[in-house]
Amino acid sequence: MDRMIALHNQMARTNGYTETLVDDVRLTRSTQSSTKSPVMYEPCIAIALQGRKRTYFGNEAMQFDADHYLVVAVPMPFTATTEASPEHPFLGISIRVDRTTLADLMFAIDQSDTEVPAMPKGMMVTRMDERLRDTVQRLLEALNSPLEARVLGPGIVREICYRALMGEQGAAMRAALTSQGQFGRIAKALRRIHADYAADIDVGMLAAEASMSVPAFHVHFKSVTHCSPIQYLKSARLLQARLLMARNDMTAQSASQQVGYESPSQFSREFKRYFGRSPSEEASAMRRLLSVQPAELTRLI
Repeated sequence: MDRMIALHNQMARTNGYTETLVDDVRLTRSTQSSTKSPVMYEPCIAIALQGRKRTYFGNEAMQFDADHYLVVAVPMPFTATTEASPEHPFLGISIRVDRTTLADLMFAIDQSDTEVPAMPKGMMVTRMDERLRDTVQRLLEALNSPLEARVLGPGIVREICYRALMGEQGAAMRAALTSQGQFGRIAKALRRIHADYAADIDVGMLAAEASMSVPAFHVHFKSVTHCSPIQYLKSARLLQARLLMARNDMTAQSASQQVGYESPSQFSREFKRYFGRSPSEEASAMRRLLSVQPAELTRLI
């Protein structure tokens, strides 16, 4: 673990996110703890090397740290806290889940796996085993070399995805990532929202696209996301607006228009109700935490 922390520190020296030489991999660093805050993760595997995060999803609380990793199977809004300090910063790795890679892996696994699929889950925490830990270290080693990152990095990311699919929660993860059954239909609706969250999307349209009645769609949507479709859409828009303001220095009015709000005053009211701060206050507070440093600014060994 000491070696992995040293490798991470070589590349990620500032708070926020740091891009790496592998497109699907970002490093995260935070030197301060945070109280419960709304977040939205895209499908990913989140690994902590130091410090810990607690996520609150519906009535369920989950923790990931150096011994546990988080898997998010569908875009999911939830609240999270971070435990970190300048002396003991939170150091993490976020690996974007590529659906093409996962589909290929799941096809190969399903040819030989006779395990009965578990109940799908949109988000889960799994214990880190030694084989996965070793693979993560090899990824960090490769990321510190431009040649190895380009040649070996994608293969190591694929191996990490495979090990996650075969881990303790692997069956539930595989079930969640397939496009079959009610879960798959809801997952498709979530992807539709994120592809066009600024559009005039209504629940009836989403239900029709999922081949469900509106009441049935509400029930299955809430079972996956722990919120209603309207609440989810509002969360997606507000969280995207926060990103635009914090990372792109957009004004609240510009960000609200970008995510589909017609009334700036309505946006400000709903934003403050959701985050507990005005748009300008929240953007200022989150600017460092949500910043993204490009890979070329990192110092490679």
